[in-house]
Amino acid sequence: MIVLVLGGTRSGKSGVAEAIAGTLEPRVTYVATAVVDPNDPDHAARVAAHQAQRSPGWSTAECERPADLPRLLRETDDPVVVDSLGTWVMLHPEMEVDAGELLAALSDRTAPTVIVSEEVGLAVHPVSELGRRFVDVLGVLNQQVAAVADRVLLVVAGRVLELPPADGK
Repeated sequence: MIVLVLGGTRSGKSGVAEAIAGTLEPRVTYVATAVVDPNDPDHAARVAAHQAQRSPGWSTAECERPADLPRLLRETDDPVVVDSLGTWVMLHPEMEVDAGELLAALSDRTAPTVIVSEEVGLAVHPVSELGRRFVDVLGVLNQQVAAVADRVLLVVAGRVLELPPADGK
């Protein structure tokens, strides 16, 4: 089972993903894709708040390089929460993502996987080239992951909408 949980900043998407994972098994691996910048106390505080929300029985694996995510997905048999694809995209030089490797790792898993990602299509059009590239890359990646997901949820203001499959079934 693959569940993609999409939402904007502070929408509640991580909490929804963690609640889903909490129903799966006592052992869950939380894959964190954010690399904490020691010179950014606000980001460090946000990461610490996320860490405090996690169930104490869960293990955490951190992605420091782009290849870490597909590898970690293949190496663990536990249910997994990946938080988030947006920060994973930012790990890539020039944001050149190998979606095929990620999609293969997701498809090969037998344990449940809950993936958090930022829904960037509802935001203001970025004024910078870097911002536009991020939106383009993550928007396409979200579509690709949604295509292999069993469920796609959109979280807005803490409320969850289940999106129908693309094929209308």
